[in-house]
Amino acid sequence: MPIITLTTDFGEKDHFVGAVKGAIYTEMEDAKIVDISHSVSPFHLHEAAYIIQNAYKSFPQGSIHVIGVDSELNPENKHIAVFMDGHYFVCADNGIISMLTSEIRPEKIVEINIHDRVISNFPVLDVFVKVAGHIARGGTLEVIGKNISEIKELTGIRPVVSNKESQIIGNVIYIDNYGNVISNITKKLFENVGKGREFLINARSEKFSKIHTHYSDAINFEQPPEKREEDGKRLALWNSSQFLELAIYKSNPTSIGGASSLFGLEFRDTITINFISENNQ
Repeated sequence: MPIITLTTDFGEKDHFVGAVKGAIYTEMEDAKIVDISHSVSPFHLHEAAYIIQNAYKSFPQGSIHVIGVDSELNPENKHIAVFMDGHYFVCADNGIISMLTSEIRPEKIVEINIHDRVISNFPVLDVFVKVAGHIARGGTLEVIGKNISEIKELTGIRPVVSNKESQIIGNVIYIDNYGNVISNITKKLFENVGKGREFLINARSEKFSKIHTHYSDAINFEQPPEKREEDGKRLALWNSSQFLELAIYKSNPTSIGGASSLFGLEFRDTITINFISENNQ
């Protein structure tokens, strides 16, 4: 029985998550359900896409990922099931999947068409669960939908490289539980454009000329603890998903603050990397 994951903006207070799990167990008593997150900000597609993009690869091939964010069916928000990179995704065609397909092309996409057989105003519970159950039992996508070739694209989530490759202009796409700020600039893009040149990262008034691999790399452990500059230490690093992240060492948004609040950075704000050519040195 393949794993079924759930990612939603339902939160933990209401009955929605429990109801969806109950419906899955009604379909398949031996189902394996894993919660990825139910704390996506309401209707925040980019946030949901970032979470899914960086979580699904850790699951076994054949896993089914149900995404319940902005999932109400309407003429501009169809429901789709996608097979890609050995995984299944069941969600609305609202652009979430497009972030995953920037480097990996789907092998199959269907527009779900079982709605005439299901009375629902809660599509994750009634439609997505039925589709997930069908797939988990070995059913094919063609049975629950018609093949399509195009999906809706999320706009404004890809970094821009200047025509002389002297600059990368990215944006904040996610703020994590520690208040750290994640951009859409990947290490691969940085290395392809930078080609080993020196650089300066600009994010509002903050500037960084070094990118670390670990949070602790910014701390000089050769000094005794009482002389280390740890509290409020600002740093840039490649996070575990190889995205450029701006952080505060051991930050706590409820006490000392996090990078988002201390740097004044929010979703979609600009983060720029300027590369220094030999002529400018």
